[in-house]
Amino acid sequence: MVFSILVTVFHVADQQGNKVTDTKTIEYIEKALGPKGHTLAKDGVKSWPGSKRVGVHSIGDHTAIELVGKDRPGLLSEISAILTNLHINVLAAEVWTHNMRVACVLYINDDTTCRAVEDPIRLSSIEEQLKNILRGPDDDGKTARTNFSIGWTHMDRRLHQMMFADRDYEVKSEVLDYDAPSFRPIITVDRCKDKGYSVVNVRCKDRSKLLFDIVCTLTDMQYVVFHASVSSEGPYALQEYYIRHMDGCMLDTEGEKERVVKCLEAAIRRRVCEGLSLELCARDKVGLLSEVTRILRENGLSVTRADVNTVGEKAKNVFYVRDASGNPVDTNTIEGLCKEIGHTMMLNVKKDPSSSKAPESKKWAKTSFFFGGLLEKFLA
Repeated sequence: MVFSILVTVFHVADQQGNKVTDTKTIEYIEKALGPKGHTLAKDGVKSWPGSKRVGVHSIGDHTAIELVGKDRPGLLSEISAILTNLHINVLAAEVWTHNMRVACVLYINDDTTCRAVEDPIRLSSIEEQLKNILRGPDDDGKTARTNFSIGWTHMDRRLHQMMFADRDYEVKSEVLDYDAPSFRPIITVDRCKDKGYSVVNVRCKDRSKLLFDIVCTLTDMQYVVFHASVSSEGPYALQEYYIRHMDGCMLDTEGEKERVVKCLEAAIRRRVCEGLSLELCARDKVGLLSEVTRILRENGLSVTRADVNTVGEKAKNVFYVRDASGNPVDTNTIEGLCKEIGHTMMLNVKKDPSSSKAPESKKWAKTSFFFGGLLEKFLA
């Protein structure tokens, strides 16, 4: 009789690179990774402890909308305006853009009843209007897709799957920073004939969730990771994976190896947002997603990613932005934005943590604009 035992050891640190000493954090990790790390909810949908929090508007059920299409400046503003006009409240959402494609998961309900939108006629109307927005005036021929479902999903994992299915890895990036040598991941695929594995080596800038992004992509590509080694060298991550197909075969062709390299490079880049981020904090309230994104659009800012956490009556909303041409945002634009909304909410402007110097601008006054379940950071 042969027994297979999986032994995995992780040496972890917090986002500042320090040892994790907080007992609550340690207990949470033990619970999440333990045998009761996920349970079945009443509706049969898997849920993870602490996986989703949506603040004061989490009453009632919800409908999930998945959107995939061509990205363009102001698209998030147009989507949120459509939902507002249709009397739809956004409980939570996350938006990723990569290679001029956009993927978005939104959790919505009726803004009056706080219940899921289930009427087929109304859902059909929402779907048609969102598809029209996603197609836009310059339809590139790639199909814009919307999908409705009931129940929570793992947002980050689902966004990877959506962009992978959209084949975003086949499009050359138009973001100039991605062409910088220091930004480009170095990925190689070799054969280990003696052991019967293909070996994937990754060297790139280290960041949080990098391991998650790579392993999820390999899994979605139908590969099994048998052994792995993960380490860091200064600001860079060094990762090595011994993989096979699910049928036990190694990667045999050069085309297959090239596809793995492209897909992993896309998985690494999807979450990376260099340049300015706008952190806005305010008391949560229904319905201002369209208002806030309109302000960003009117100031010539394009949202490349949105990452927001809403807990209780407080919302912390992070928008990663560039100008409408995809270039870094200039100082005058930021100053104008601060003057327009700085008197209504706390605004912190800073560069990506990996950047050297971070210009900061903070303003605070009594809140008169509120975020209504604007966007929510998924706690993976």
